[in-house]
Amino acid sequence: MSTTFDFTSAGVRCAATHFAGADGAPVVVLAHGLAGTQDAGMFPFAEAFAAAGLHAVTFDYRGFGASDGSPRQVVSLAGQVADLHAAVDAAKRLPGVDAGRVVLWGVSLGGGHVVSAAAERDDVAAVVSVVPMVDGLAAARLATKHHAPGQLLASTGRGLASAVRRRAGRGPSMIPVVARPGEPGALTLEGAYEDYLSIAGPTWRNEIAADVVLELGTRAPAKAAASLEVPWLVQVADFDRSAPLQAAMKAAFAGRAEVRHYPGDHFDLFAGKPFHEAALEHALHFLRRHVAVPAPELEPVNG
Repeated sequence: MSTTFDFTSAGVRCAATHFAGADGAPVVVLAHGLAGTQDAGMFPFAEAFAAAGLHAVTFDYRGFGASDGSPRQVVSLAGQVADLHAAVDAAKRLPGVDAGRVVLWGVSLGGGHVVSAAAERDDVAAVVSVVPMVDGLAAARLATKHHAPGQLLASTGRGLASAVRRRAGRGPSMIPVVARPGEPGALTLEGAYEDYLSIAGPTWRNEIAADVVLELGTRAPAKAAASLEVPWLVQVADFDRSAPLQAAMKAAFAGRAEVRHYPGDHFDLFAGKPFHEAALEHALHFLRRHVAVPAPELEPVNG
């Protein structure tokens, strides 16, 4: 069973969904990736956690999906981490939740956000990072291997122009979140357009402020990994062309994380993809060992 609710982050209303688990169970707060909305790939994970007896909460960052906030479709890394903190605080107040056992689960960009947030809190029991983007500069270097120099220069130029517009008090320049190779967009690797649209929900928009390319370069949650003092599971795709594998592995080593490998690309752990079920099984196994998960209720036997 799921119910929608709102919470406030820095004075902005954010939309969220509660997938109820067993009474007194831990709560898993799920953080999406670049331009993601809770109806774009998050619900299958949350439903699986709830089916296992855990409470689960998905939410939209400010300016995205069903949340308020202006300008729209603009990524602020600091703002998103603040939204995650606010989502955790709201999740702890939900009925039936054990506020002392919070799990942070994040995918892609959100996989880094949960590391940053966990390092700043003392109420987190465990962390799960799925194909995490933990180092913006490493991601930029990876992009040079899969994109032509002219395409990268054009992307940077559009980002700079958008940043100038915003500083002048005008609206940002927008580009697609995903596009086909050779087209303008934040993610233009072969197959990325089809992969993202396969999980896109009704509130998701294929649009993002072009200066996101500059914002991502400042992202370095890997620096917080060594300060994590709770169990951490890192799930990596060995052929990830978007989130650098070596950066994730380096952070995992620093944070003494448990690591699971999947022979796929960045989107291959989402529902309908080859390694979704395995990723869920491994995450639940990890949580059962490190966070007390209620045993599933058995149907009564007649007779």
